[in-house]
Amino acid sequence: MTTPQTKSGLELRDIAIRLQDRVLVDLDLVIAPGEIVTLMGPSGSGKSSLLGHICGTLPTAFEVQGTVRLNGRVLDGLAPQDRHVGILFQDDLLFPHLSVGGNLAFALPSSIKGKAARQAQIADALESAGMAGFADRDPATLSGGQRARVALMRVLLSEPGVLLLDEPFSKLDSGLRDQIRSFVFDLARQNGLPTLMVTHDPEDGQAANGRVIAL
Repeated sequence: MTTPQTKSGLELRDIAIRLQDRVLVDLDLVIAPGEIVTLMGPSGSGKSSLLGHICGTLPTAFEVQGTVRLNGRVLDGLAPQDRHVGILFQDDLLFPHLSVGGNLAFALPSSIKGKAARQAQIADALESAGMAGFADRDPATLSGGQRARVALMRVLLSEPGVLLLDEPFSKLDSGLRDQIRSFVFDLARQNGLPTLMVTHDPEDGQAANGRVIAL
C-alpha cells in the first residue's frame, strides 16, 4: 500500500498524447527515485508535450489518455502549482528585477517561516552551488554557468517531487556543458528525484548514464 511517505517515483501509465488524430506520444514508463531517464527525438516528436502534460500546462487542443502518478499520488486534474513538479528549461528564466537571493526566495515554500530561516535556506543553497556570498548579486552580472546553477537551486528549493529537464544544456557553450550536466545530475541523484530529460543531443543521454528512450 502506498503511503504519503512512500517514494515510488514517477509513473507514466499508458500515456497517449494526440493532436488532430496524430499520435505524438505512446509511452508506459516508471522512473525510480534518483533515476535519470532520457527521452530523445526530433523537434515535433512530442517530447515537450509530454513534459507539459506532466506539469499540467498542456493546451486543451491535445487529447490525452493514461495516468500520471508521483510517489503514488495521481497528478491528472491537479493545478500546476499543486503537482510539486520542478522543471528546468534551456533558458534559465531568472527574474531580472530580483537579486540572486530574491530569485531563490521566490521558490521557498510558505512553510519556511521567518526572515532568518529563509535567508539560511538561501545561503545553504548558494554554498552547495559554489556561490556563497552571491545573494545580493544582480543576475545580469552572472556568467552562463552561474545562472544555470541558480536556476537549478531555485527549482530544488521549491521541494519538487520530480525533476523535468527540457533541453537545459543546449544553450551552454561546450566548456560549460559537461560541468553543468554533472552538477544537475549529481544533485538530482542526491535528492532522490526521479528525473526525465528530453533532448536531441546524444551526449546528454550518455552523460546521464541511464535509460535512453527514443520517440
